[in-house]
Amino acid sequence: MADTVRAAVQTGPRSIEIREFPRPRIGPDDGLLRVEANGICGSDVETFRGHMGYRERGPFIPGHEPLGVIEELGERAAERWGVRPGDRVALEVIVPCRSCQHCLTGRYQSCPNRKYGHGVTPIDVEPALWGGLAEYLYISPGSVLHRIDLAVPVEVAAMFNPLGAGVRWAAQLGGVRLGDTVLVLGSGQRGIASVIAARAAGAGTIIITGLESDRHKLDLAREFGADHTVFADSENTVERVQEITGGAMADVVLELTPMAAAPVTDALLSARHGGRVVLAGLKGGKEIPLRTDLIINRALQVFGAFGVDATANEQAIAIIESGRFPLEKLHTHTFGLDDTVKAIETLAGEIPGEQAVHVSVHPNF
Repeated sequence: MADTVRAAVQTGPRSIEIREFPRPRIGPDDGLLRVEANGICGSDVETFRGHMGYRERGPFIPGHEPLGVIEELGERAAERWGVRPGDRVALEVIVPCRSCQHCLTGRYQSCPNRKYGHGVTPIDVEPALWGGLAEYLYISPGSVLHRIDLAVPVEVAAMFNPLGAGVRWAAQLGGVRLGDTVLVLGSGQRGIASVIAARAAGAGTIIITGLESDRHKLDLAREFGADHTVFADSENTVERVQEITGGAMADVVLELTPMAAAPVTDALLSARHGGRVVLAGLKGGKEIPLRTDLIINRALQVFGAFGVDATANEQAIAIIESGRFPLEKLHTHTFGLDDTVKAIETLAGEIPGEQAVHVSVHPNF
């Protein structure tokens, strides 16, 4: 058993280096995860580029979508979580206090006492191994974890977070019902995951947008249930939605595009009177013009989507384990820990000739 653990550390914009850390000692209330895979997210790309997140936290181990097998586990921790060494689990980003009013009433994502998080905590917070881009990850007493069947291929199991986002945004916040028309702005892995979730929830018509360069993603979206695709850089999204729906517009609109302002207005204009709009595309702190008259005059319900909660994760894992959808088609690239930068650049579309959808880093690959 090695005394040190290798991990990827982001030290600045576009700067990641491999470092070694002491293997944590595990007590009765915590544990250690042998990381099988960590999915790369669009927010990882923007943080890597320095557009958001890094300056507030200093050097840290990225990876907020960790999946792995429990290597060590304290006795009280095993009883509390209902798991044991050898079980495969997925960890949520947030590590809540579990005792404040927010946590006790099921709103743990709003916990004001949370000090740590997987994939976001600086390495100067002991024991440093908080992110999934490491051979092993520390499971703190407050961590939120979900068991996943070991029979599921690791690349598919690693999609729990993007699929959980689709469930959260489409089914929970969006409230998609039988027969609804759903518009998804953005065709990344979470856009396609939202198509899957909307289809599973019974949507009648699903429209998804992307760029001409996203044609391969839009083709996949059709395989997973999208009825119509729109090229946002060569077609007018609002006009296309009006044409497709015969002027009725969309019941639910999900705005998932990163760092872009125009799709926010498109989302408001594409929703029907009284429709729901879910804003989930991070803009890196940019000031985005918001036409509030549209919200008022169209009686829109607008929701800000923060993360993925336990219910969405559990429902996403149920979809994964069901085998209902050919999720393996979404996974395009697997990298080892030493190629973390290449993994991020591949998802970002910065590697010529590579068309990425779902990318994961396997630290013990």
